[in-house]
Amino acid sequence: MLGEFATRCLLMVFGYAYPAFHCFKTVEKNQINIEELQFWCRYWIIMALVTILERITDLLISWSPMYNELKLAFILYLWHPKTKGTAHVYETFLHPFVAQHENKIKTKLTEWRGKAWDLAIFYCHYCAILGQAALVELLRFLASHSEKFNESSSKDTNNRRLSSSPTTSISVAMSQTSIPEDVQVHLVDGQKGHATLKRRQQH
Repeated sequence: MLGEFATRCLLMVFGYAYPAFHCFKTVEKNQINIEELQFWCRYWIIMALVTILERITDLLISWSPMYNELKLAFILYLWHPKTKGTAHVYETFLHPFVAQHENKIKTKLTEWRGKAWDLAIFYCHYCAILGQAALVELLRFLASHSEKFNESSSKDTNNRRLSSSPTTSISVAMSQTSIPEDVQVHLVDGQKGHATLKRRQQH
């Protein structure tokens, strides 16, 4: 059994990429072949239904052996030149069913489109509320951190000013060394007297 990753890659190539290229070549021809164009239109209608249905079948029977391999075989059966099962599936199953229930299908699709639009509006509104709340929290976070930064910077500035003054330097030096108290008092008095002498000389 092929690995799940390899099988999904093959489904993307043979289910979408290769048919899309052939459909492109058909559309870009100078003289469009109506039968060939009709074949590829039917193929993409069937693939749209397969894509919708596999969301349900993947949940219910994806555990079964050869599940992905059977999907790959069915897709190859749809467009392969030797089988071209698209015409058989469309004319035998899809067209009779849609023709019989066309009005009901149209009504349901209209209802689902309205509900889907309401859900999309609600989801956008909810995302806008969440985004606004996240922005407010971010601004509060930045503001609180800026205040803390300003406080710390002001404290650092004050400490630098205090440490740069002579009196504080002497006081710090005296507190860090074991100088007797009477000597410390003489040092401080000497500094004050020196400052007074300087002021008198200036006058």
